[in-house]
Amino acid sequence: MIEKWIAEVKESSDSGELGMILIHNGIVRATSKDGKRVTGMYLTYDREKLNSLIDGFVKREGIVAVKAWINEGNLNVGDDIMCVLVAGRLRTYVLPTFEELISRIKNEVVSEEEFS
Repeated sequence: MIEKWIAEVKESSDSGELGMILIHNGIVRATSKDGKRVTGMYLTYDREKLNSLIDGFVKREGIVAVKAWINEGNLNVGDDIMCVLVAGRLRTYVLPTFEELISRIKNEVVSEEEFS
């Protein structure tokens, strides 16, 4: 999926405006943030909210593409949680957009329950 996204962005973007592509691939860890053992998680997300975020972020200055995929359902340790792509002109546009988008997806779009 990631390779396909990169190819699509390169093909559909103005080469004069595309200078950076960042990818995030979140994975289920074997331990939670507080160090407890995790055997998996159940994850759901708000598709409408995700699409609204993507629509807003792609309109930002210096951003040429935003893509996101979220794995829904029962996930095991090692499974992909989500993939996010932000592409744009310069890192001064792309890095803060990338970081904010991932944070907002985690805080506003995704609901998760870890299993121990």
